[in-house]
Amino acid sequence: METQERLPTKFVKAIKDGLFELRIEYGSNIYRVFFIFDDGQIVVLFNGFQKKTQKTPKQEIEKALKIKEAYYADKQNNRL
Repeated sequence: METQERLPTKFVKAIKDGLFELRIEYGSNIYRVFFIFDDGQIVVLFNGFQKKTQKTPKQEIEKALKIKEAYYADKQNNRL
């Protein structure tokens, strides 16, 4: 993946409100990392977790959305 100009769609899923999920397999484990595209150029990684069920837990999505809100608030207030 690190040498790819674009990530294949099997690794990325749009979640909601500009939030995306990056899928990572490492050994027999599956991980997810939430991220956004800021200004269409910068990728900002948020929280991640080990996925143990078919469906992404809602509390993990809500946590990522709160981090996203805090990121944009900090950016707007020049705290980044």
